[in-house]
Amino acid sequence: QVQLVESGGELVYTGGSLRLSCAASGLPSSSLNMGWFRQAPAKEREFVAVLSRRSRSTLYANSVKGRFTLSRDNAENTVWLQMNNLKPEDTAVYYCAAGGSFSANSRLYEYWGQGTQVTVSS
Repeated sequence: QVQLVESGGELVYTGGSLRLSCAASGLPSSSLNMGWFRQAPAKEREFVAVLSRRSRSTLYANSVKGRFTLSRDNAENTVWLQMNNLKPEDTAVYYCAAGGSFSANSRLYEYWGQGTQVTVSS
């Protein structure tokens, strides 16, 4: 069974940086497309970014393009989301997801983590 565990969320100030991690177990993360989604209070879950299973392709939401970077460490079976120049509108619970589709559609992901809170204060 695939399990995903996120970590790294905390309170930061506008312009700050955070690095979220998603540790996978049960299957090599390199065999899965790994995505990040976020959900702010009273809002629907939205796509952030996805990294293809062989790390050949990435896709970012327009709102984070140029600020967020996805990477994978196959040895540690971990995916990293580096977030720079954070803004208050980035405040949300961030979820790691994995599955067989390289997609921004959350319905196409089979596995989900429990989420980690990111709060950006001005």
